[in-house]
Amino acid sequence: MSLHATRVDAARARPGAASTEGFLQTTAPRPHPPRRRAIMAAHPEVARLIGHDPITAVITLCVVAGQLVIAGLLGHLGLAYWWLALIAAFCVGAFANHAMFVVIHDACHNAILKKPVWNKWVGILADLPNTVPTAMGFRCYHIKHHSHLGDYDFDADLPSHWEARTFGHSWYGKAAWMFFFAAFQLARLGRLRGSVPMWGRWTYINAVCVILFDIAVLVFLGPNALLYLFASFWFSVGGLHPLGARWVQEHFTDDPAQETFDYYGPLNIVALNIGYHNEHHDFPDIPWTRLPELKRMAPEFYDHLKTHKSWFGLLIKFIFDPHYTLYTRVDRSAANTPASAKG
Repeated sequence: MSLHATRVDAARARPGAASTEGFLQTTAPRPHPPRRRAIMAAHPEVARLIGHDPITAVITLCVVAGQLVIAGLLGHLGLAYWWLALIAAFCVGAFANHAMFVVIHDACHNAILKKPVWNKWVGILADLPNTVPTAMGFRCYHIKHHSHLGDYDFDADLPSHWEARTFGHSWYGKAAWMFFFAAFQLARLGRLRGSVPMWGRWTYINAVCVILFDIAVLVFLGPNALLYLFASFWFSVGGLHPLGARWVQEHFTDDPAQETFDYYGPLNIVALNIGYHNEHHDFPDIPWTRLPELKRMAPEFYDHLKTHKSWFGLLIKFIFDPHYTLYTRVDRSAANTPASAKG
């Protein structure tokens, strides 16, 4: 396959070299649609995996209830035990809230229940323990991530240039970026040139539901309960938690021959198979519960791809390896738009 890729300078032309002046530029098409077509041609039985899995809604109810129970216990202890709330959030709550992010993710692909409106409500239910409304905003911009993978003007998954220039090269800058990842992800939405309609009826419904939930937790369970839930949210998407390495695992690369990576390790059990990221991008309409089966049905399309073995190991490598920067990503718009013209 021709990659049609260019590097901005000789240093970046070397495999594994650090990207210091901009993203890796490419005019190659997105790899996932053609692989989907090839898999469907070779394995038409894959079509039976496409659909919905209501068990995700049941899991959502159980996890939200479990988070409320833990929050209630910590709230009963009071703010004097704020340190225990943070430890519990790092060790337990982060995994629970991260699983709920995967539920939100599947809900935005309507892969849980048959009707889109039902998926929206499941996404809002999963969003309640986050204490910050995210589900409907994510639903808006995540679809663009699939349809415009690696396009700076449409893909909110790409770091903004100001992020990369300010935080992307030093170990302490990358550590700070990982710790404040949730804030950075929100801040970059404004650059998307109005391509994503963030505000609408469901965004407001999402916000009202989460805010009312927060107020109820604060009133009935106490401030330590709310602290636990917020810390669970913070650690689940960043906060220097090993789960935060998922954002590096998915699309950080120095070679446009492969811009999506998988993680097949044991944390997929509690992360609801989000590590199967090539499989998901190839078939976003297959629920998370069936992604391992997709890989088993079409091994010749996945077994040769590079993978990451450990999220914890990747987190350490990303922070301390100078070959990793926030520019270690593919950008399809970079070949046509000067970096200075972007935010």
